[in-house]
Amino acid sequence: MNSAALFGPLVLAWTAYFIAVVSPGPATLAIAGTAMGHGRRQAIALANGALTGSFFWAVLAGTGMAAIVTKLAYGLMVLKIVGGCYLLYLAFKSFRAATRSDAHAMVPKIAGRSGFGAFYRRGLYIHLTNPKAIFTWVSLVSIGLPQNAGYGTIILFIVVAEFIGFLTFNTLALLFSSGVVVRGYHKARRAIEGTMAVLFTLAGFKLLTTRI
Repeated sequence: MNSAALFGPLVLAWTAYFIAVVSPGPATLAIAGTAMGHGRRQAIALANGALTGSFFWAVLAGTGMAAIVTKLAYGLMVLKIVGGCYLLYLAFKSFRAATRSDAHAMVPKIAGRSGFGAFYRRGLYIHLTNPKAIFTWVSLVSIGLPQNAGYGTIILFIVVAEFIGFLTFNTLALLFSSGVVVRGYHKARRAIEGTMAVLFTLAGFKLLTTRI
């Protein structure tokens, strides 16, 4: 296969990945909420946790392992339940924040690496426990990689896709942590947290009730 014929499907897959990453979902919602409520560095930590989870599924998909994983019905069911419950847990935290009048009481004190690690793990859990991420990557592989793709093409596909994800997630963290957005968040904090609680709840129930 010549380079032009190979590059076309790759560009199509990368474009589809960008649309998937930038579309509203649990990860983008968590990044936005963290950026507004906790700060830029915490949001970046969460964004890169989500990116790490994406990389994990990307490697499985690129090597063909994700296709095997999608056949494991019980494993996907466990992921779906864990992921849905985790989103409901985030919904509860947002709801609790919305019911508190003291904004400062709801923002944890971030000290040292352990604090940033908590946000990183939150992003990682969101992506690792979402079985839809597996199917997304399997679809991207079917679009962008031919069956006889060599390791060089697979590595190129994953590296560029993850770079797109890195730029997108971190740009969202920077945008939502800007002064204008943060000031607006503090003025309407309870309404925003309440809205996030509803959205996390809907995402959690959708994940729990969707047939895999």
